[in-house]
Amino acid sequence: MRYKQIFFLVLAVIASMDASAQRRRQKAEEKLNKPDTAQVVKSYIDSLAVLRRQLDSLQQVNQKMRTEADDGRYYRLFAPTTFYHSGANKQLSLSPSTGDEVTDAVDEVMMSLYLRRPDLVRNNESRLKEVGTLREDVNTELTQKVDLVEKVEVVPEEAEPVPVAVVVKKPNFWKFKGNGYLQFLQNYVSDNWHKASESYYSAVAAATLEMNYNDKDRLTFDNKLEMKLGFQTSTSDTVHKFKTNNDLLRLTSKLGLQAHKRWYYTMQLLAYTQFARSLKANDTKTYSDFMSPFHLTLGIGMEYKVSALNNRLTGSLNFLPLSFNFVYVDRLALASNNGIRGAHHTSEDFGSQFTADLKWQIADQVSWKSRFYVNTSYHRTLMEWENLFELKVTKSISANLFLYPRFDDSSNWDKDLGYFQFQEWSSIGLTYSF
Repeated sequence: MRYKQIFFLVLAVIASMDASAQRRRQKAEEKLNKPDTAQVVKSYIDSLAVLRRQLDSLQQVNQKMRTEADDGRYYRLFAPTTFYHSGANKQLSLSPSTGDEVTDAVDEVMMSLYLRRPDLVRNNESRLKEVGTLREDVNTELTQKVDLVEKVEVVPEEAEPVPVAVVVKKPNFWKFKGNGYLQFLQNYVSDNWHKASESYYSAVAAATLEMNYNDKDRLTFDNKLEMKLGFQTSTSDTVHKFKTNNDLLRLTSKLGLQAHKRWYYTMQLLAYTQFARSLKANDTKTYSDFMSPFHLTLGIGMEYKVSALNNRLTGSLNFLPLSFNFVYVDRLALASNNGIRGAHHTSEDFGSQFTADLKWQIADQVSWKSRFYVNTSYHRTLMEWENLFELKVTKSISANLFLYPRFDDSSNWDKDLGYFQFQEWSSIGLTYSF
């Protein structure tokens, strides 16, 4: 009984040891079979590099074969195996090289193939020559004989019509232009000045607007509106704070029909008056006013367009042998001063007139504008000569000198000048043209 217990105990110890050994062996195998992550990654990268080199090598081989296949000298390597004479001739020749490395290499490869695998040779060069090429006349130029019965003119190709938007502009025969200036003059002297004089301020503004029509054929229609107004102050005048020294409102319209070159049949309308009252120092009397007087003349005659001195001298000369003169005076007290007899506001007469309107561009900065006007009714004569000299300092600054002699035998006689009158002024200021 004891021996049995000892026997079973020994069996139990052996079984437990065997199971323990089996477990240790199993763990060792699992540890041995477990992959190392770093090693796996490295092996994967190495395999990719090897594959990359293989692909590059294969691509190079394919590219080379593709290039060589395009060369006709490699044809025998890819065509069905045929025995060519050139390889054998080179082996039996004293100078086997032809100078073409590719051809010599191909012949050498073909001879090696003939000697090692003669069973692959199915054809020879002599048989190919007996069969011949596909076409012997492929490179022969084909000609055709054609009999021309009638020569046909070449028909030019016409472009397809493309719709075009046509814009017809009506010609504009009107031209607009104008100029203006604002001038100032100032003079100051002290009370104890050694010569007789006085302080004063003056300013004059002027504007000229033109609207002209020319149909480039025969008809012209010119319109010019001139406006000028100046004021002056003086210390000696205790009655007026300021009074006018320049005052003009004049409209000139001319309708012309070309007669010959620069000569035109002309009908001219001239109307002029002033803006404000005309006064004298320390005198309350009004010497002229708006519409007192108002002159209107309508004349018929000929006009000559002036263009001389390389177009630096331009303007017009109007000869009007027949003119109608109309004078209106709104202030009845001033009627007699303007040649109207009796208690009337108007007077009419007929006469002749001449007008010269010129501009001379003496230099780029200096110009002279002149207007000479004569009107006579054969019992009264009026003559005016306006001269404006302009010096352009800059584009917008100029200096002006104005000289204005006048003759009017209907005015009062002066013991020094008679019927002559004279006005002069000079100034500097702003100017503008368009």
